Amino acid sequence: MSATRWGLLGAGWIARRAIAPAMHSAHGAVVEVVAARDLARAAALGPRRAAVDDYAAVVDDPDIDAVYVALSNDGHLPWTQRALEVGKAVLCEKPLGRTAEEAHRMRSIADASGALLVEATWNLWHPRTARAAALVASGALGSVTGVSGSFVFDGVAEGNYRLDPERGGGALLDVGTYPLTGAAWATRGRDVAVTDVEVVTGGRGVDLTTAARLTLGGVPVHARASFIEAGFETLVIEGELGVIEFTGNDAYTSWMRPSTLRVLDRDGERVEHFAPVDPYRIMIEQVSSAARGDAAWLPDPRWSLAVADAMDAIAAHARLP
Repeated sequence: MSATRWGLLGAGWIARRAIAPAMHSAHGAVVEVVAARDLARAAALGPRRAAVDDYAAVVDDPDIDAVYVALSNDGHLPWTQRALEVGKAVLCEKPLGRTAEEAHRMRSIADASGALLVEATWNLWHPRTARAAALVASGALGSVTGVSGSFVFDGVAEGNYRLDPERGGGALLDVGTYPLTGAAWATRGRDVAVTDVEVVTGGRGVDLTTAARLTLGGVPVHARASFIEAGFETLVIEGELGVIEFTGNDAYTSWMRPSTLRVLDRDGERVEHFAPVDPYRIMIEQVSSAARGDAAWLPDPRWSLAVADAMDAIAAHARLP
């Protein structure tokens, strides 16, 4: 098996902490080139061939098979679009776009070019998430009647792009994607209707907290995202016959530690346990396999578009910038 040759754009915290280590440990993947504004940081991620300060040099490199876009949100569209147009597979950090228009444009370009485009919502590859999704799809809960999820934490440093509206800042675009993605796979819904939004904004107009009530495919959804609240993560899926709850305050960030799922369905109530895993590594392995044309599990692209549409509707309701 020949390894998928990756070009990594960005050498920020997530690239250093999770993405590059996952690429180095993954089967069937190799980090060929890393591009970053700081060459020393790019080199520190251990590319096999080169560290460069030019994103275009990576995207246009004929010896790169796939590109991971690990840039701030304003960099997602231009570099994903360029990579797709030259036929590279792209794994793009969430959110796919700052707006629904950006997300739909990227999907259209991928469809037209035939190139692979995947949003890097890494918790989707966690075995716990996969198990919950399989239970829902099997009908174990009956029809889904509601989804609620929260991802909040306290503390974003001044100067971080998450506080900059021009760079796609705000809690909704950053951590709001996680509960909304949970709602997307649980409901399989596309039609969005927002009923209520509560927002706390910061000095530059970005949302520091957004709590929204909406329906997705007719199913009630409650999602909460915040940069200024004590950290917690929840995801609860309710159905006619029971409920699934991601327990342990790590609904979206279980990484290299055990996790649990509480299930109440037609088979009774139980707690299911999952061994420590690196979902980043699983994601890299699966996308690498897909980039080679081999069998792989990938998220339904429609989930990303449903989330983008929901975030646009929430932002419009709240009149966010």
